[in-house]
Amino acid sequence: MQDLQTLESEINANITAAADIDALESLRINELGKKGRVSLLMRELGTMSADEKKEFGPKLNQLKNNLNDAVQLRKETLEQVALNIKLASESVDISLTAVSQELGSIHPITQVMDEVSEIFTEMGFSVAEGPEIEEDFYNFTALNIPEEHPARQMHDTFYFPKGEDGTRKLLRTHTSPVQIRTMMQGEPPYRIIAPGRTYRNDSDATHTPMFHQVEALVIDKDIHMGHLKWAIEEFARKFFEIENVKIRFRPSYFPFTEPSAEVDIGCSFKNGEIRIGEGDDWLEIMGCGMVNDRVLENVDLDPKIYQGFAFGMGLDRIAMLKWGIPDLRDFFAADLRWLKHYGFQALDIPSLSTRSSALKGSK
Repeated sequence: MQDLQTLESEINANITAAADIDALESLRINELGKKGRVSLLMRELGTMSADEKKEFGPKLNQLKNNLNDAVQLRKETLEQVALNIKLASESVDISLTAVSQELGSIHPITQVMDEVSEIFTEMGFSVAEGPEIEEDFYNFTALNIPEEHPARQMHDTFYFPKGEDGTRKLLRTHTSPVQIRTMMQGEPPYRIIAPGRTYRNDSDATHTPMFHQVEALVIDKDIHMGHLKWAIEEFARKFFEIENVKIRFRPSYFPFTEPSAEVDIGCSFKNGEIRIGEGDDWLEIMGCGMVNDRVLENVDLDPKIYQGFAFGMGLDRIAMLKWGIPDLRDFFAADLRWLKHYGFQALDIPSLSTRSSALKGSK
């Protein structure tokens, strides 16, 4: 039988000399495969006597194990070398400026949500959040929405299958449940806004099954309609960057507010475009009202002591109005060309100081 020590030294030298993974695999097959030299030696054991098998069997097994370990070690080394070469070729210079037209854009919905939050937090509001999968109580019952109200029907609300207790959850149809959860978590006063995703079974140029809303809630003693009007006018002035904004309030009905009103903003239609803040036309932007006494009672607040107001608007809608976006569905079409046109620079962070400068310049 061939000298095993010499054979091991020879194969080890070839393993060390393998330049890449493919060469190493070819060597392994030639030496340790079914027709390799080590395998052929193993077959010779069948022709040996019992004493020879006892002598050479353990040596052959040790040889095979040593060579397999050497192949595995060399493989790991070659893989690390290949990885280092790949990483070196894919390096990025992180010192390059982040302001570039070739970089990603901020989606208009993200931008408008940041702007709205900036305006209201400057006015003393805090931002509240809640679950998008809601319970009937928070989404409807606590808000004084009766069982027979159309908003509860399947054609308008996305319901989940009934649970073992017979109840079923739903995708929230507005962010008003956040107001209920806030009022049930602590004592007044409250001054919050609740931005987020909402869901309704509707789809056309001005409606999508998933859309974005922001709702505001103020609860305290001696709150009246004048506070509500000031908050809305101040928001519209800052958001649309118009110093002398035209606002009107039309009587309306909502189950959770009394009295209730629709809010219109002055506008004009010229050459197929909507211009906010000028002209004799009006466009609805939100609903509002004083919080209904029944809603306060549902969260264990005494309406004889506390009063408040609430209002809500579609973030997608006011984004369309501010930046002249014609179709709501384009917000969710994932079209990079559209996003490059309507998107914002990553560092174009909303700031009240820059907005104030724009207002002064418009006088």
